[in-house]
Order: sequence, then C-alpha cells, then structure tokens
Amino acid sequence: MADRPSESGGGRGTDASARYNLLLSDEAREQLRALPKTLRRNIGQRLDALQSGLAGDVKKLTAREHKYRLRVGSYRLLFRLEGAVIFVYAVKHRREAYE
Repeated sequence: MADRPSESGGGRGTDASARYNLLLSDEAREQLRALPKTLRRNIGQRLDALQSGLAGDVKKLTAREHKYRLRVGSYRLLFRLEGAVIFVYAVKHRREAYE
C-alpha cells in the first residue's frame, strides 16, 4: 500500500472521480518504514484518499510551484503534483517538515 509505488489509473482535474498515480521517493519510503505500524496504516489510508481526487487536508505550500503537503496528525507528507502523478518526496514530523 504506502510502502511501495502503486500503479493505478490516472486522471486529471479535481473532481471526485479523478485517480492519480502515486510514487514515493526512496527517502520517503525509508521515513515511512521508521514510523510505528499504526501510523503507517493511517498514512496509507490517507494516501489512498489523496489518490482519489486529492481528498484530505491538503495545502499548497506558499511560493513553491506544484508543491503541497498532506497533514496526517503531527506528520506532514510533502509531495509534488506533476500532472496525474503524486510524487511524495518526504514524510516528516511537523517540527522538521518545513526547515
């Protein structure tokens, strides 16, 4: 689920039926593996929702083109939106996410 890239149908737009491909960087994958299992499971569920039309607590990062964050409790998933691809490049605690 969240530990490896998924290859799912792509789509564009922001409607609820849009489906995005999800890719994780090696760094993000390692950061996920370091987290407790329950938190990983929660993040996996949030990533599934994100793939289905960018659902969740998503916010565009100021002054950064195509960069966003998904809030999951005290953790932030930092990602780029590249067409129909969500590229997660970091999974960090909120204190470290924006440094």
